[in-house]
Amino acid sequence: MTIDTSPTARALVALELIQGSPGVTAQRLADKLGVSERAARRYVGILREAGVPIEAARGQHGGFRVGRGVRLPPLMFTASEVLGLVMAVLDGHHDAADAAGPVGSALGKLLRSLPEPVATQAATMRRSAAPAPDRAAARPDPSTATTLVQASAERHAVRLDYRSEAGSEWTTDVDPWAVVVRHGRWYLLCWSHRAQAQRAYRIDRVTAVDVLPSSFTPPRDLDAVAALETHLARGWEYDAEVVIEGPLETVRPCVRSTLGTLEPTDENTTRLTGSTSNPHWYAEQLAALPVPFRIVHGPELRAAARAVGERLLAAADGPLTPSAPATSAAPEPSDHTTGAPDE
Repeated sequence: MTIDTSPTARALVALELIQGSPGVTAQRLADKLGVSERAARRYVGILREAGVPIEAARGQHGGFRVGRGVRLPPLMFTASEVLGLVMAVLDGHHDAADAAGPVGSALGKLLRSLPEPVATQAATMRRSAAPAPDRAAARPDPSTATTLVQASAERHAVRLDYRSEAGSEWTTDVDPWAVVVRHGRWYLLCWSHRAQAQRAYRIDRVTAVDVLPSSFTPPRDLDAVAALETHLARGWEYDAEVVIEGPLETVRPCVRSTLGTLEPTDENTTRLTGSTSNPHWYAEQLAALPVPFRIVHGPELRAAARAVGERLLAAADGPLTPSAPATSAAPEPSDHTTGAPDE
């Protein structure tokens, strides 16, 4: 992305530097901006012309500083920063054009507060871009997500009201270790006091949350993303055990962590153990492996692998006939919330 080097953008950067380092000298400011001292003073002049009271003092402790009693916007954006922000919003929230929604409303306020040349570019991108909706995405209520993130940061336990996909409802107290965003879905990785076990709850299924006074200490060296990936590979309806030809270091990059756990069996093979609620999806993931493998446990997975193989053979033999209609396995449900049969 091209860096915005216009005088206005440079002046905004200068303002940030002055705010962050009161008393910064013209020479220091010039060094930070990568310009001459004369140019740095010109950017200070632009700020003063815009009504920002930049004071200058001589002497050992002199330099530029912002005048007292002035309330400035907490953030100042360049054109490239704003366009990058709009792109991120469009990528993550496909309701960015809805002015009544929280994301669209916030984006609108941001654009209205910017200089016209910058806002025009961003508004054009917002209006003309057509993001493809992510059908798997399930975004939670912002206030619920914010409460859980804050409770996790401050290490306070919370009480959740939860509704599963099947409609079951329960209340549980948990230690919110971390909030993880995975493939458009928000998860709370936590320790459930009710189950006395690790759990991963879909935040969009949390119907209420209350912060409790009790505190907690998360596991040492917790890798929340890795823990969630491993968690989501367990507790499904159908077990799977597969022996893959190749040493662990060769096989690991080819196998998604959500398929299960890998362990070496000998120098030339690796064992994959996991579970799934959709054997056809699991078999299709295995079919994509670039090395031979053998299903050693899981009758449902064996049957699914056979069906997938026959479908691929039929596709290679000739044109599709009415007697052999095309089939498409449903995608792997990524709604796994507890990692084990529910409490």
